[in-house]
Amino acid sequence: MPIQGPAGVNQNMAPNSKPKDNVVLFLGKVLFSLLETMVFSIIPKPRKNVAGEIVLITGAGSGIGRLLALQFARLGSVLVLWDINKDGNEQTCRMAQEAGATRVHAYSCDCSQREDVYRVADQVKKEVGDVSILINNAGIVTGRKFLECPDELMEKSFDVNFKAHLWTYKAFLPAMIANDHGHLVCISSSAGLIGVHGLADYCASKFAAAGFAESMFAETIAQNQKGIKTTIVYPFFIKTGMFDGCSTSFPNLLPILEPEYVVRKIVDAILQNQLYLCIPKSLYFLLFLKRLGFTLRHFSMDWGILSLCIPQCCVHF
Repeated sequence: MPIQGPAGVNQNMAPNSKPKDNVVLFLGKVLFSLLETMVFSIIPKPRKNVAGEIVLITGAGSGIGRLLALQFARLGSVLVLWDINKDGNEQTCRMAQEAGATRVHAYSCDCSQREDVYRVADQVKKEVGDVSILINNAGIVTGRKFLECPDELMEKSFDVNFKAHLWTYKAFLPAMIANDHGHLVCISSSAGLIGVHGLADYCASKFAAAGFAESMFAETIAQNQKGIKTTIVYPFFIKTGMFDGCSTSFPNLLPILEPEYVVRKIVDAILQNQLYLCIPKSLYFLLFLKRLGFTLRHFSMDWGILSLCIPQCCVHF
């Protein structure tokens, strides 16, 4: 069977179609998505109304998750807040109510544990209803070189940053498919685009999360589930507790980001059904190179040429 790209290549393509034809279609679809994203970053698309939508945010007890909750509270959404930190999550709940939310539900959930995700998901379905916007935001970082990082910490990185996405999709996607309505949001990272030294486990987990989200986007398109949208977010490093003491070698090109700015961009992308969101915009070029590199390899070109364009390290701890 021919390889299908994340932009939804025709599933009924004849068996004797040439691989090069598939690649050309894939490249065209991806370039169109990137071009559309860049154009609409200048000319905003119409924004959808999310009042009354049930929005589930993982990692809502602090940082980006908390700020996302406050933004959706102001937009009139029904909030479902998940975090392993019960006190932080309840504080977010109170803040969301003060921001105008009339329905906020806070649940303690360890997203790294599959059974806990399924258990709490069943509670949500019974007590709140079908989640229509799922934001996989929970994340951790070890900040250690690969050989200095204990195995259990690396496993935890994958459990929280990647595997949790599998379990939340399994829990909430069926209802979205049945209703032909939903939005799947993956908070990845610039470290999910290019490897960074000292963050091998974090980078790998963020690559996996983005790859999974993109594959599921392709799957929904292939199955004609047009009511289900996907947004994949690639932010550079953000001034939150996860990256305290982080600095950049290229502050003009790749600045350390203010969390409030990042959240505004994420919410705008969701409201506009934007597939890819890179913050800052300079990362769109890196995303383009990565996509182009994927295609060039299928034409037996040298990926190493493109790798020379990408700095080996942009961040220092």
